[in-house]
Amino acid sequence: MQTIPRLTLILLALAVGAPLPATAAGPGVIVAATRLAPLEDRTEALGTLRANESVVITAKVTESISALHFDDGHRVAAGDLLVEMTSREEHALVEEASARVAEARRQYDRIAPLAASGSASASQLDERRRDLDTARAALLALEARLADRLIKAPFAGVVGLRDVSLGTLVTPGQRITTLDDVSVMKLDFPVPSILLPSLVPGLGIEAHTRAFPRRSFEGTVSAVDSRVDPITRAVQVRALLPNSDGLLRPGMLMRVDLLRNPREGLVIPESALLHRGEAHYVLRVETAADGSDPRAERRQVQIGTRRPGLVEITAGLVLGDRVITHGADKARPGEPVTVLAEEDGQRSLAELLGTAP
Repeated sequence: MQTIPRLTLILLALAVGAPLPATAAGPGVIVAATRLAPLEDRTEALGTLRANESVVITAKVTESISALHFDDGHRVAAGDLLVEMTSREEHALVEEASARVAEARRQYDRIAPLAASGSASASQLDERRRDLDTARAALLALEARLADRLIKAPFAGVVGLRDVSLGTLVTPGQRITTLDDVSVMKLDFPVPSILLPSLVPGLGIEAHTRAFPRRSFEGTVSAVDSRVDPITRAVQVRALLPNSDGLLRPGMLMRVDLLRNPREGLVIPESALLHRGEAHYVLRVETAADGSDPRAERRQVQIGTRRPGLVEITAGLVLGDRVITHGADKARPGEPVTVLAEEDGQRSLAELLGTAP
């Protein structure tokens, strides 16, 4: 009859949940050493995206549109001309005012040397200076009227859908389009006010949306609102999310994981944790000073946060302690055990036991 190798039996036992085979020295176990890992406390919330900067493009005067310089969804730079409105009259008035400024300048330049030599009075010079200043002010006012008929992008961003056409008569406040700076998105979400002591700018977040279910968007908290909602007892938190690829849009709903209290904590594999009522225990493997077989020791621990496959230990163990992760059902406190392998979090059990193909 063919004999099944011992390591194969160990793997079969792990696969079906059966006890690990025992040895003369004691039951076989697999252990893992406590180690430090980056941890944080996670708080879930729902938030709504907003553009970093957002504005509704409107007209300041009542006038018809003479030219449109953008299309739906186009990206524009700060200062780009978006809309021209009929301004023939304003251009003519500006030319007239410019001519008046030029004439006032010539009259001032003619009288200035005469006043310096005493051939003209100071009052004549003051009068020419006043005429020049008045002409300049009139020109500035007309140029402002002309500028009101040229609608430019106040910042770089993406324009929305166009709501007007060439020749449309628009009035002050009438919506022409929207402009959003979506290079960075603002994500606002509520957090219970009881967590205020741990809410500080710079905390990390992970956000997810159903539009991109396999994508995780990472950002940082930029600000915490100065007020708490008296009805919900929650405070609004704002985070910034980079959006260089343009996937995120204003108004999207996102599920947020707020990463509070970032730290390095002591962790062990979750499979090492034993429970009795509300108490938590581990079987710690201790090697005797005289070189005898290692023995299992029951140790009560206090746990903190959990991560997939890991649990934080806040009390009961120190860095480097070895705990049993597989085979604890056969190990007894105070009795010897045989350490078959030690997990390192990088290799599979087959690799640890030397049976990987």
